[in-house]
Amino acid sequence: MPVQGTDDTFKVTSMGGNTVSLKLGGRAGCAVALLDAFKVFIPTLIMRLIYPDQPYFLIAAIGGFIGHCWPIYYRFIGGRGISAFYGGLLAFDPVGALVVAFTSLFLSMTVLRNIKVVNVMAMYTGGVLLIIPWVLITKNNPAFTIYAIVINILFFLAMIPDILQSVQLIKKYGWKNVDVGMDQYPMGQSMTKMMSHFRFRGKGQHGENSP
Repeated sequence: MPVQGTDDTFKVTSMGGNTVSLKLGGRAGCAVALLDAFKVFIPTLIMRLIYPDQPYFLIAAIGGFIGHCWPIYYRFIGGRGISAFYGGLLAFDPVGALVVAFTSLFLSMTVLRNIKVVNVMAMYTGGVLLIIPWVLITKNNPAFTIYAIVINILFFLAMIPDILQSVQLIKKYGWKNVDVGMDQYPMGQSMTKMMSHFRFRGKGQHGENSP
């Protein structure tokens, strides 16, 4: 894919809703993201209903997450797991899903708003990180803690290609111009537009600050 405003290109390293958006637009990407969530939500919910007193639904949620990130039939090239994570979480803790999602959004737009790379990554990945303190506070069951830790480990393993790619962009364009990389992805575009709307991001695209 071309890097907007430059002569460079970058290689798409995942297959999920965000990647579909690059080729087919936001509506198609949103549809894929919803399907990705449902494909984990449904088996997790079924296991929860069949075995309400056993933590088998947590195994289903983890299994769905692994299958999304490393699908056997697509040569282990999948998505990064955000939709799959929320799909599984909604099946057994919908309140937790809302809390971690909106808390990560709030923190990225307030506490972390002046640190652009951390800001955008917190908006994208913060919910996965926050699931650990959430289950420690709300669940008196070590199975949920194990689930939260395993999901985080798997998520950051899946994110390694994107992290390496972001590091390369930062080395080339600098921290102040990290938007050059973020604006290539529809998810990055929506995040930066949201920050601009709430005046948490400068007017310029390459590190200019708002007056």
